[in-house]
Amino acid sequence: MSDATASPIYPHRHILGIEGLSPDEISALLDRSESYVEQNRQADKKKSLLRGRTIINLFFENSTRTRTSFELAGKRLGGDVINMSVSTSSIKKGETLIDTAMTLNAMHPDVLCVRHPSSGAAKLLSEKVNCAVINGGDGSHEHPTQALLDALTIRRRRGKLQGLTVAICGDILHSRVARSNIHLLNTMGARVRLIAPATLIPIGVEQLGVEVFHDMTLGLMDCDIVMMLRLQQERMHGSFFPSVREYFAFFGLDYMKLANAKADALIMHPGPMNRGVEIDAEVADDFGRSVIREQVEMGVAVRMGCLEILTENLDRTGAKNI
Repeated sequence: MSDATASPIYPHRHILGIEGLSPDEISALLDRSESYVEQNRQADKKKSLLRGRTIINLFFENSTRTRTSFELAGKRLGGDVINMSVSTSSIKKGETLIDTAMTLNAMHPDVLCVRHPSSGAAKLLSEKVNCAVINGGDGSHEHPTQALLDALTIRRRRGKLQGLTVAICGDILHSRVARSNIHLLNTMGARVRLIAPATLIPIGVEQLGVEVFHDMTLGLMDCDIVMMLRLQQERMHGSFFPSVREYFAFFGLDYMKLANAKADALIMHPGPMNRGVEIDAEVADDFGRSVIREQVEMGVAVRMGCLEILTENLDRTGAKNI
């Protein structure tokens, strides 16, 4: 493993979001993460860099990929990983988020990985604990490690992020993944397009430096990357589109719509996928162009990189508490 001084320094105590990070800070996280990709493909995947460290996964929402990814990352680095089940915890008995934070803080963990349905929950926790906090997704705010793994997937396939045209398609309104990716891609010099029905586009999103389309044919024209999003019906209160069938007809990714993008355009999806809703099954399984499984693989490497950098920063004086 290269020394931290060999790459740009990430000086922050937490990873709460992508917004506000510099290109060098994002590159530092990506470079460190990439160093773990090959290690994870070896028979012996384990290191002892986090020996004696305790990582707590505190997930207030159901998760398979993210929680498993954080757990694998911590264990492969030699740390002690604890998964807290909210359904059987004191939170179900009425304990507040702040009381939970104080309780966990008394146990002296080193890193807290948090997913919560309310935007800002990860930041609130970070202000109440002495350990590092990684935001595993908070409401519709941000999901920084997902954006990092998406960026790492693209960079490994295309060699760069700058100058690429990336189309993010689907439920933009409710998507923390979209927000984190918009911040990261814009910061790294990519061109970002958003494609969705008008009802699923946040008001004023153009201020983030994106182009907005309500037509897949126009929006996908000459794109390098097509990033589909899950339709988050559990967050929808009211009617945002006539029917799932009609949504797929106009905004689901099939080969006819994909033909408008570049011939070698990569297909991405953060998962879990709703086949036949956001994406056609054949397109999702197109091994020549779909990198959906590769995204899952990069997720473990990214979380290993993040855990290593943050635990290094715990020992480094001057890490910014943001």
